[in-house]
Amino acid sequence: MKNIAELTVAERLNWLREEKGMSEADIAAISCGGLDVEKADQMIEQVVGTYALPYSIAPGFIINGKEIDVPMVGEEPYVVTTTTKGAALAAANGGITATNSGPIMIGQVQMTGIANPETACLKIVENKNRIIDAANKVDPVLISFGGGVKDVKARPIQTIVGPMVVVHLIIDVRDAMGAQAINAMVEAAAPILREVTGGQSGIKVLSNLAVYRTACARVTIRKEDLGGEQNVDKIVSACAFANADPFRAATNNKGVMNGIIPVVVATGNDTRAVESGVHAYASMSGSYKSITTWEKNNNGDLEGMIKVPMAVGIVGGTTRKHPGAQASLRLMGIKSAVELEEVLVSVGLATNLGTLQSLVTVGLHADFEAARK
Repeated sequence: MKNIAELTVAERLNWLREEKGMSEADIAAISCGGLDVEKADQMIEQVVGTYALPYSIAPGFIINGKEIDVPMVGEEPYVVTTTTKGAALAAANGGITATNSGPIMIGQVQMTGIANPETACLKIVENKNRIIDAANKVDPVLISFGGGVKDVKARPIQTIVGPMVVVHLIIDVRDAMGAQAINAMVEAAAPILREVTGGQSGIKVLSNLAVYRTACARVTIRKEDLGGEQNVDKIVSACAFANADPFRAATNNKGVMNGIIPVVVATGNDTRAVESGVHAYASMSGSYKSITTWEKNNNGDLEGMIKVPMAVGIVGGTTRKHPGAQASLRLMGIKSAVELEEVLVSVGLATNLGTLQSLVTVGLHADFEAARK
């Protein structure tokens, strides 16, 4: 097959039919927006219309030995080209290896008015089975699939308005992003928390800093494929720059999200949840750092990795209601939320690789201008 960039739009759609086996319904969903006003009105409030964005394909990813063509919905020029370039580099070197920690989320309950916070934390742990039972009753469907609250943790914190106890419900959300289920569960747990602590429950909501729901990806690139060991050194130096300077880290991480967010959009997931979780995670050391790491191994080759929270789902919400989101999942052959999380971090790593290669050689602007010709 010809390079997909050299095909017309009609030829690309025919490629999706003939090579990827996509149905006419899926082709229609991705080529024409896939969302009518009636469906949109079921998703959010006060709908008057819909708004379309370009739908592109970044082909040729090899992730955990599987070839994947990745859909990307976004408006920024050169992102798809950069991502495809990074994916090709990775594929030529055996592909990207991705892993995940499972679909575990955190629901928070803020407890105030507690004079003895350390003792209150102990009482909460002593009553965790009651708390778990009460929370799990609100979502029997999730429980039937093996999900639900798995643990309860509590810790005291000191704030400018006085001491508080923060309770974390540790919840397996299976193939959902899980926000609605989590919010219902923490609300169901609150009465027992008030009873055992004698305090008042304040904020009851999920946390988007999903430290138990992380996804990782790594890749090794031969120095020869980067133009020599000097370019490996330049990329490693660029990584060190981003870790030492938050101004550079912000731009580096935005570039990584340039790859991740279009796939989040294409699959009907929550871009704000993903962005907030990733950027908060980048700050957990006490300063804002790069979410990717690039190192030189003993052979002089480049090794890169990413590890970030990645809370997305393949059931419920927009993912269930938007025909284009369903078509995107079918295009990639995604069967579980953790598979999607692994694809997302792999795409982010590939985009970062393609961007850094340009930055340390000809420069982004020159590369962009060359791609337009």
